[in-house]
Amino acid sequence: MLSVEKLRTGTYSNWSQNEVASNLLFHEPKSIDEISTIIHSLHMKEENLRVVGAAHSFSPIAKPEQHAMSLHQMRGLVSVDMKQQQATFWAGTYLHEIGPKLASYGMALENMGDIAEQTIAGAISTGTHGTGLKLSSISNQVVKWGIIDGKGVYREITRGQDDLSEALHISLGLLGVVVQVTFQALPLYALRYSSEHISLLDTLMNASTIMNEHRHAEWFYFPGQEKLQLKTMDLIPKPEMKSSKFQKWTDDFMENTVFQLLSRGCRVMPKATKYVSKLSASAVPTGVKEAYSYDIFPSPRKVKFLEMEYAIPVERFEEALEEIHYVLKSQPFRVHFPIEIRVASGEAGFLSPTQGKNSAFFAFHMYKGMDHESYFKWAHQTMEKYGARPHLGKMNKLTKEDLFAKYPHFESFTKIRDEFDPANIFMTNYFKQLFL
Repeated sequence: MLSVEKLRTGTYSNWSQNEVASNLLFHEPKSIDEISTIIHSLHMKEENLRVVGAAHSFSPIAKPEQHAMSLHQMRGLVSVDMKQQQATFWAGTYLHEIGPKLASYGMALENMGDIAEQTIAGAISTGTHGTGLKLSSISNQVVKWGIIDGKGVYREITRGQDDLSEALHISLGLLGVVVQVTFQALPLYALRYSSEHISLLDTLMNASTIMNEHRHAEWFYFPGQEKLQLKTMDLIPKPEMKSSKFQKWTDDFMENTVFQLLSRGCRVMPKATKYVSKLSASAVPTGVKEAYSYDIFPSPRKVKFLEMEYAIPVERFEEALEEIHYVLKSQPFRVHFPIEIRVASGEAGFLSPTQGKNSAFFAFHMYKGMDHESYFKWAHQTMEKYGARPHLGKMNKLTKEDLFAKYPHFESFTKIRDEFDPANIFMTNYFKQLFL
């Protein structure tokens, strides 16, 4: 989680510590009126502002240059519509705070990712997603936004078949400060989680069946190995299995403590990566557990890494994985972190990486402090062959030309951005290179 105390000293660092900034002017508002006043002042001064969320983006999209704002003081449940099964939250609420609050009303989000430290505003602005071929990202569950634009004006926008909704779907914080969000929820539900080993051959032969048979499915491919980890989750009436504190401790110990020690060893001795990859493929925790959805989705992530992630058409899943394995089995890169593969339904947002197509997301990781350049360059070039679009909250190699080529409605997004932020208050140098 972002250190608000550190921000108060004028210093910013994201979770992976690859994006840092200093000498910042920090704002920690407690109301909509306070934010409007701040933005109006910046509009007059022609200075820029970034809302930093929980600083869990790997790209520079949340990195501030002059003014930084945290919505840490604007958290919690605002209202609930039991009839419509909708809930409105302050946008500074952290994802891990949503589940228990909704559960008290017998409700839950349709889907979540495996990290729950982000704020709502950050998660929906970057397109944070989980896995499930028939399920959507957190952004797609929003039915209403409350946003303060670049002139300090508060607006409420309801989702509909219009350009404004599609621009807000994933806005990167470029249209304004999102302060309230209304989610379309579901009745509270429970999931049965299963982790198992699966061979590469079985994955290539049965991936389509697996992703269609299970509500959630994801794979972890360990570089160069024939054995993958398969995680699936499916609906159950209610949790029957008591949660084992010992099992939670064991899983956390293996996935974080042990993996951290092995990763440090790889950083000192890069040649050890192939052995660690092989060991990890065999030692990943397996088993079954049951719980309500908000307890099942998140996993603790204590080992710091860098990440880039790409969405490709789901029908090219097997082809891409086969090529990745063909290259990595010769161990050309010093990498031991698994490639995480998830699936998602297509979404129509102007900056959505799926662009309306059911997609497979391939996430490439490198342990913090190890050389990632050649590996990420290869990953980018490989994914490009399959018509990939990057997750914009992760490291990427996007150019302005790419945005026009990969996103058919990019020009429509820029026109709306110009309207919402005419003085470019939310534009840092990183965004100016891409949008202006």
